Amino acid sequence: MSTSRGRLRVYLGAAPGVGKTYDMLCEARRATERGRDVVVGFVETHGRARTAALLDGLEVLPRRKVVYRGATFTELDVDAVIARRPKIVLVDELAHTNAPGPGNVKRWEDIEDILDAGIDVISTVNIQHLESVNDVVRQITGVPQRETVPDEVVRRADQIELVDMSPDALRRRMAHGNVYPPEKIDAALSNYFRVGNLTALRELALLWVAGKVEDQLDRYRADHGIAGTWETRERVVVALTGGPEGDTLVRRAARIADRSKGADLLAVHVTRADGLTGTDPADLARQRALVESMGGSYHQVVGDDVPRALLEFARGVNATQLVLGASRRGRFAQILFRGVGAEATAMSGSIDVHMVTHPEARRGRRRAARSRAALGRVRRRTGWLMALAGVPLLAAALVPFRELLSLPSEILLFLSMVVGVALVGGMWPAITAAVGGSLLINYFFTPPTGTFTIASPENLLALVVFVVVAAAVAAVVDLAARRTREAALAGADAEVLSTLAGHVLRGGAALPSLLARLREIYGLTSVTLLERTSEPSPDDRGDSAAWRVVASAGGVPCTSPASSDTDVVVDEDLVLTLRGRLLDASDRRVVEAFAAEAAVALRQERLSEQAERAGPLAEADRMRTALLAAVSHDLRTPLASAKAAVDSLRTTDIEWSDADRRELLATADESLRKLQRLVENLLDMSRLQAGALGVALRPVPLEEIVPRAVDDLGPLRDRVEGDISPELPEIIADPALLERVLVNLMSNAVRHSPPGQKILVTASRLADHVEIRVVDRGPGIPPGDYDRVFLPFQRLGDRDNETGVGLGLALSRGLTEAMNATLLPEETPGGGLTMILTLPISSRAEPVPAEEPA
Repeated sequence: MSTSRGRLRVYLGAAPGVGKTYDMLCEARRATERGRDVVVGFVETHGRARTAALLDGLEVLPRRKVVYRGATFTELDVDAVIARRPKIVLVDELAHTNAPGPGNVKRWEDIEDILDAGIDVISTVNIQHLESVNDVVRQITGVPQRETVPDEVVRRADQIELVDMSPDALRRRMAHGNVYPPEKIDAALSNYFRVGNLTALRELALLWVAGKVEDQLDRYRADHGIAGTWETRERVVVALTGGPEGDTLVRRAARIADRSKGADLLAVHVTRADGLTGTDPADLARQRALVESMGGSYHQVVGDDVPRALLEFARGVNATQLVLGASRRGRFAQILFRGVGAEATAMSGSIDVHMVTHPEARRGRRRAARSRAALGRVRRRTGWLMALAGVPLLAAALVPFRELLSLPSEILLFLSMVVGVALVGGMWPAITAAVGGSLLINYFFTPPTGTFTIASPENLLALVVFVVVAAAVAAVVDLAARRTREAALAGADAEVLSTLAGHVLRGGAALPSLLARLREIYGLTSVTLLERTSEPSPDDRGDSAAWRVVASAGGVPCTSPASSDTDVVVDEDLVLTLRGRLLDASDRRVVEAFAAEAAVALRQERLSEQAERAGPLAEADRMRTALLAAVSHDLRTPLASAKAAVDSLRTTDIEWSDADRRELLATADESLRKLQRLVENLLDMSRLQAGALGVALRPVPLEEIVPRAVDDLGPLRDRVEGDISPELPEIIADPALLERVLVNLMSNAVRHSPPGQKILVTASRLADHVEIRVVDRGPGIPPGDYDRVFLPFQRLGDRDNETGVGLGLALSRGLTEAMNATLLPEETPGGGLTMILTLPISSRAEPVPAEEPA
C-alpha cells in the first residue's frame, strides 16, 4: 500500500533573529489546539526565553546522539519520527549539516525521508543559506555561509511564508536582549547586523519570494489551461517595427507604464521566420537603447503572422496593455488588408490595445533598398545566349523529326530548354525563351506548318499552357535565387551586428577599438569620426565647414566628408567617414549601427572628462566660500576673548586679585589654544587637499594609541569609557594621525552627549580589519545627513554655532583615508550616533574566521 508524500511548509527568514522558530512554534500550538497530532523533532531555541516557553505542552521527541572526535552532538532522529508517525513534525534549521556519522549528511535530506513517509514537516531557513545567493551574501556581509541548501529544495515546498522585519526593528529587538545574550549584542550590531547588511538581506528575501510567487502563478495558469490575462501586475508591451514612429510609441508606452504605478515596460519586434526584413538595424538598435534607458526590456520573436505573434508574446508575459502605431498603409491598401492594429485589436481579448497616431501614419511604408542582382553577370549572359541561340538551334534540330514526334513531345522538349534557361539565366531570359519557343512551335510544328495560323483549339491551348508554365517556372527559379542572395546578405549583416554587440558587451566601447573593428570587417583603408568645428559660409559652395578628427583607425584619416569614399551622418556635428571602397546600401545600414555606437562612446568619454574636471573646481569653490563664511566668525571669537583678557590684565585702573588674574590668564590660554587647534586643523586640511600630508604607516598596537588619545582630551577624559581588548591584533596606521582622529571623534561625541553621560569606545576584529567604535547617546543625526556630517565648514547638529568651524569630522575622515582606512557613521540603537573607524590589520596577525550568526 503506497503512502502519499507529506507536505512541506517553510518559514523563510529575511535575517537571523526575525522570529522564524517563534512563528513555527506558534503555528504548532494552534494546530494542536485544533486537534492535530504535532510533535517536535528538532527545535533550537538559542537560549531565547520567549521561544523556549512555547515548547511547553508540545510533545518533544528525543534526539539522536552522535559522538565525533570525543565530543557529543545531538541530531534529528529520523527513525524515531517515522516510527512515531505524527501528522506534523517540527524540524528547525533546514540548511543544517549533520555531525559525521550514520545517516544523511544534510538535514534537508532527513526531511525528504520524513516527507516520503507521508508525514507533514514544518521547517525554517534564512535567506542567506540558499545556495543561489550564497556568494552575494558573503560579498555583502563579509561572512561566509558554510551551511547551504539547494534552492530547488525550498522551491518544492508546498507553502513558503516570509518572516520579515525592518532593520531598525530587528536591531532594537537585539538591543533589548531578545536575540543574543548581552555580551554578544555589541559585536553582533557592529558586524553582521548592520543596517546596510540587514536591508540587503531583506531585499534578497523579498525578491526570492516574489519569484517563487510568480512561478506558482504561472504554474497554476498552465495547469488549469488559463490563457486569459490576469491583471495581477500591469505590463505594457509596445510593438516596434524599426520605422520612424518607434520613438513616439516607446515614449507613449513609457508614460502609460508610469501612470500605472510603475508597470513593467516590454518592447517586442516581430521578425519573419526566414529572417528577411526591410527593417533598418540601426533604427532598431537606437529604439532598443531608448527602451532600456526608460527602464524597459527589449525582446524579439519570430513569426510570419505579426498580429498573432504579438498577442502570443503579450499573453506569454501576462501583459495587460499593448501599444501599437497607427497603420502607415494608404486607404486603398487598408481595404485589401486591415493592418496589424486592426487584426490585433480583433483578437486581443482581455488585453487593452492602444492605437497611437504619429506623423508617419498613412504616408506609406518605406520600401527596403533593392538588393543586388540575384545572379552573376556571367550566368545572366549565358542565359540570354541560350534563349537567343539555343532555342532556334533546338527548333532546327527537331524539324527533320517532326513527322516522327507528336506536338506534346515537341512542347516538352522546348519546355525543358526554357527550364534550363531559367536555371542558368533567371526570369527574363527564360520568359524570352518561352515566347520565342511558342512562336517557333507554332510556325514549324503546329498544323498548318509554315504559318502562324493554328487550326486546332487544342493546339492553341497547349501553346498557352506552355508559355504560362514556362513563365511560372522562370519566376520561381528567379525568386529562389534572389531569396538565397538576400539570406546570405542578411546572415552577413547579422554576423557583423553580433560582432558589434559582443564588442560592446565585452567593454570594448572605446572609439579607436570600435573604429578598428569596423575597418577590419569591411576591409577599409581608414575609418574616421569627424566633428564639425564651424558652420559653412552661406557664400561658399561645397563642404567648406571646418572639421576635426575625433578618432581614427587605419591609414591616413579623412579630413572632411568630401575626401571620403562613403560618409555616414550621425547628427548635425558628427560624421563617420570611410575610405577604401564604396559600400552597398545593405552594408551602409550596418555601418550606421557602428556610427551610432561610436557617437555614444564619444559622449560617454566626454561626460567622464567633464565630470572629472568639474569635480575639483566645484569642491574648491565650495571650500573657499565655506572657509570665508566660517573662519571670519570663528577666528574672531577666541581672538576677542584673548584680547579682552590681556587688555584687562594690562589696565592700571583696576586692582586685580590673584584669583582674578589666574582666571583672566586661563581665559586667554584657553582662547589661544582654540586658535592653535583651529589653525592646525586648517593647515592639515590644506595639506590633505594639496596631497602634501606626510603619512608614515607601520604596525601599531591599538591598546597604546587609545589611552594616549583619551589623555589628550584633558578635562573631558572623565567622560570616556573604554573597552579595548589587549588580544586585538596590531593595525596598520600612522600613530600620530590615528591619535588625532580619535581625539576629534571622542571630543565631538562628548560635545553632543547629554551632561553626565559617558561615551563608549570599543574595538573588535572583523575578518582582516579592526573596527573602533565611538558611541554617544546624543540626539543623533538623520541617516539622510550622514554624508553631510563630513563636509568641512559646517556644524550639522551642533547645539550652538560657537564651538568651531566644523573641521573636526571632515579632517578626521581625510586623515583616515590617508591611512587607507574608512570612517562611517551609524545610528546607535536606543538613540545617538556611532562613528566606526575601520583599519586594516598587520600582515603579522593570525587569520581568524568570521563567526556565522545563528
